[in-house]
Amino acid sequence: MPPAHAKLTPRDAAIAIVRQLRERGHAAYFAGGCVRDELLGLEPKDYDVATDATPDDIRSLFRRTASVGASFGVMLVRDYGPTTEVATFRTDGVYSDSRRPDEVRFTTAERDAERRDFTINAMFLDPLAPDGHQIIDFVGGQQDLEHRVLRAVGDPEDRLREDHLRALRAIRFAARFGLVIDPLTTDAICAHASQLAGVSIERIGDEVRKMMSSPTRPRAAELLQSHGLDGAIFRTHSITPGPVALTGLPDSANAPTALAAWAFDRLGSAVLDHRAARDTEWHALLNLSNADAEHFASVLGIAGRLINTWPSLTIAQRRRLAALEYAEDALDLAEATKPGGWDSPRTEIRTLAADAIGLAPDPLITGEDLIALGITPGRGFKAILDTVYDAQLEGRAKTKDEARTLAQDAHK
Repeated sequence: MPPAHAKLTPRDAAIAIVRQLRERGHAAYFAGGCVRDELLGLEPKDYDVATDATPDDIRSLFRRTASVGASFGVMLVRDYGPTTEVATFRTDGVYSDSRRPDEVRFTTAERDAERRDFTINAMFLDPLAPDGHQIIDFVGGQQDLEHRVLRAVGDPEDRLREDHLRALRAIRFAARFGLVIDPLTTDAICAHASQLAGVSIERIGDEVRKMMSSPTRPRAAELLQSHGLDGAIFRTHSITPGPVALTGLPDSANAPTALAAWAFDRLGSAVLDHRAARDTEWHALLNLSNADAEHFASVLGIAGRLINTWPSLTIAQRRRLAALEYAEDALDLAEATKPGGWDSPRTEIRTLAADAIGLAPDPLITGEDLIALGITPGRGFKAILDTVYDAQLEGRAKTKDEARTLAQDAHK
């Protein structure tokens, strides 16, 4: 084992775990998504190891372990720095709750592959093979990946019946990797679409946020609609408008902004209002955090103001609006909606941000300055400060003395 201070990459840490298991006589391979990603030429975020070693074996072989599902054969190993999930080969029993098997039995690598969701996620890789990259494929996943096909392992009806969330996972993988969903798998997804409503909002929201975090989100939205899953997500009838705003966003757009664009595509311009955005209940249906819910609603509300009121705003109001948190995201959304006859204020905003005043300069005076001028705090206190700050934003007050004079005039 390397010294405690040594820093291994996630892949090297997983290789060290495989090697240690092998030295003790166990079969062990990389498994699942990391194998798929390497075959696609992508760098996996983490590496999972599958083995015939039981959880008790794993505890005895490694010093730093944690159980995250020992009854399902899943352990975490931290001996080599990065946390690596190590799971015992298993076959699953009945999924009576359509989420987890009621029981599992430890088994062989081949049987383990047969219980996984999609063929592209059911391959193993031997990192200790002479070429360091030997694929072990019992279900045709490598061929499906080469042909850009997403196919359920075994009977698609069984895979979807076991866990209805697999329908959303199928959409996410197909969109992200540019895959065509196998016809039988498509049929099973559509047949079980309504049952997605029985999946927890936590699991649904997590999958949808992952879809919306990727530049392939327009494709994901189209697939959700064509498979009837959007109706189950939003507890309403599936609708079929094209994801125009979603497509128009920059690839770098974050998930709350993408959700705002998707809401506009589905609900129209009426949602371009902060309160209306909260009334959609998307934040509840997708289990958004308070921060993401506010981000989502603010982007829609600010975008509505940029589209509908910008030309009528004073310079001070324009600076204030452009300085709001999420204003940049809202501008991306406003441009993506392609409103007819609307000129984007992006160039003007950049000009305002770059001039001597800027979008949100520090105020020339504060409440303490007003008190020093003999102005008693009260209902009009904030109005005076706002009046003076507007003058500063418009260049009518450039010094502290000019600001004090304006404050005294406003107080009269």
